Amino acid sequence: MSNQKFLRFPDGFIWGTATSAYQIEGAWNEDGKGPSVWDTFSHQSGKVYGGHTGDVAADHYHRWEEDVRIMAELGLKAYRFSISWPRVLSEGVGRVNPAGLDFYDRLVDALLERGIEPFVTLYHWDLPQALQDRGGWPNRDLVQYFADYARVVAERLGDRVTWWITHNEPFVVTILGYVFGDHPPGVQNFPQAIQVGYHLLLSHGYAVEALRATARRPIQVGITLNLSPVHSATDSEADRLAAQRMDGILNRMFLDPIFFGRYPEDMRALFGPLIPEIPPEDARYLITPIDFLGVNYYCRAVARHDPSMPIMELAQVHPEGSEYSQMWEIYPPGLYELLMRVWNDYRPKAIMITENGVPVPDGVDFDGRVRDERRIRYLRDHIAQVHKAITDGAPVRGYFVWSLMDNFEWNHGYKMRFGLVYVDYDNLARIIKDSGRWYAQVIRQNGVWV
Repeated sequence: MSNQKFLRFPDGFIWGTATSAYQIEGAWNEDGKGPSVWDTFSHQSGKVYGGHTGDVAADHYHRWEEDVRIMAELGLKAYRFSISWPRVLSEGVGRVNPAGLDFYDRLVDALLERGIEPFVTLYHWDLPQALQDRGGWPNRDLVQYFADYARVVAERLGDRVTWWITHNEPFVVTILGYVFGDHPPGVQNFPQAIQVGYHLLLSHGYAVEALRATARRPIQVGITLNLSPVHSATDSEADRLAAQRMDGILNRMFLDPIFFGRYPEDMRALFGPLIPEIPPEDARYLITPIDFLGVNYYCRAVARHDPSMPIMELAQVHPEGSEYSQMWEIYPPGLYELLMRVWNDYRPKAIMITENGVPVPDGVDFDGRVRDERRIRYLRDHIAQVHKAITDGAPVRGYFVWSLMDNFEWNHGYKMRFGLVYVDYDNLARIIKDSGRWYAQVIRQNGVWV
């Protein structure tokens, strides 16, 4: 280790992993759970790779005790999971499903018994189908419905859960659901997409207020955004402006309303009347103070001018000479760049890296081990960038690997593996990968060798 350097993290730094309900739970129609938009979408032919669905997923709903034991074995300080809205409220509103709340109640107790801090995400894309049938996120009524749902969950869990996240990646719900149609409801309608983004952020503000009013203890509330630094493909003026537009739609269209209560001026100029006017009563909710900003980072974005693309006139570039995973470029310096930009431009009270991980092919070797060296390298290099950002003043308080276990990767089905724990989808056996053992050591040492 003579050439290695140890990067120690601040005392109390929170090391965790993350999952989401639809991706791991299974039990899609058990114990009073209503259908979600993902149940509907994945059951439609041609929507998901291989015809895969989340009907069983990793069967966490039935195997949660084993999964919590694995978390304890890894020494996790925290576990970020999402609540399934239709498991708690099968119609999205009205009658509460006690069995659904009981499941999360048991999970929270089991985590706390092992010293693992629960981080609860209220919405990770699995909208109750009953609410989609009422118009989905373009319907402003969902803003209030979401706050009511937040209140129901906080009434049950708010005496024990300190850390709450309202939404996960509203950009993805907006763009993949309503521009490209790769996610439910599978719509391609740009004006609707703008409305969806607005209602998601407004519902976040309503939910923050509902959580604080309901929880019976001091709580920490935030929202998780997927963010990326955007680079221009060349130094040309056209590409530089394309990068600025991409930064607007990916980053600032979500950050600016939350921190400033308004949309960016260049986005208003670009989209004109599609961008909603924000009345003062809505602005008050948009800028409801948050205790932390959750940041999901996987890769940078590289943009070039492309006049053939409607509206935005840009295309994403995949630079030559870079390393790539099954889905994206691998670019660790982008995480440092992003954290410093968020800190310098928006000054959040605290930052949590709520997801960071990589899909690379891995499998069980002859001796039962999963040697996922590329994942270890990815995590090590990104954790080093987090340390650098903390050293330079960014208030990063925690880091969560995506994901605890292999799971249903949305429209990619089970093709992509992100987990620290391998899931054999034939028999649902769990095997801690080499990356999981490595991460356990990082947690024990509160730092990383680079």
